[in-house]
Amino acid sequence: MPQTNPESTTKIAIVTGGSRGIGRETVLRLAARGVRSILTYKSNRAEADAVVALTREAGAPATALELDVGASHTFDAFVENVQAALKALGAERFDYLVNNAGTSSAASFTQGTEAELDTQFAVHFKGVFLLSQKLLPLIHDGGRIVNVSSGLARFAFPNRAIYGPMKAAVEALTRYMALELGPRRIAVNVVAPGAIATDFSGGMVRDNPAVNKAVADHTALGRAGVPQDVGPVIAALLSDDFGWVNAQRIEVAGGIHI
Repeated sequence: MPQTNPESTTKIAIVTGGSRGIGRETVLRLAARGVRSILTYKSNRAEADAVVALTREAGAPATALELDVGASHTFDAFVENVQAALKALGAERFDYLVNNAGTSSAASFTQGTEAELDTQFAVHFKGVFLLSQKLLPLIHDGGRIVNVSSGLARFAFPNRAIYGPMKAAVEALTRYMALELGPRRIAVNVVAPGAIATDFSGGMVRDNPAVNKAVADHTALGRAGVPQDVGPVIAALLSDDFGWVNAQRIEVAGGIHI
């Protein structure tokens, strides 16, 4: 890992879904910059602990907290846990929020059910909206928020008729958040990954050679993405180097479906 930047050792980030995939890579890239993280996981504590161990090696130890972003009734208790974690770090507030946690959906428009629609709404829009809202009293003025969307908010793909529009809603929400949080100098941007080779969606892009090739064939740079393509972008967006970037959608997709 790159050397820790000592000027960043007081910065703290909250990264939802930080135990795997893009979230994991974001936490590790932040640790390399000297930023400590409170990462969340839904059920696999062992994965979260493995990330915490790696951040400890980088000199910016993380804390792992359990959270289901689709269960908004648990958010008040989560905020209390965040306050306790911050206190353990010798802080009262945090600096950065990354709304990354999500779940896949393979529903088409003709076959999509109300139950699937409700589940995706709870995770991808309602969760981002309400969790960010509840954490606002704890984020420093001048802080930064990155929401994670998807290339599927820009282009259509079969069997993504619920997932893609939910991510498009997150992109619209990002602009409204940026507008309303402007007086507190909190910048809000959205990163839209393309098809990334992780265990997301059952590892479809990572583990299915035909899908991986199809993605590569439709991507200008000739391959599917990996978490290491996206995590550094999110970490960079949180830094002072991008302090004047606000309310922007940044697609990190290698030029897919240009």
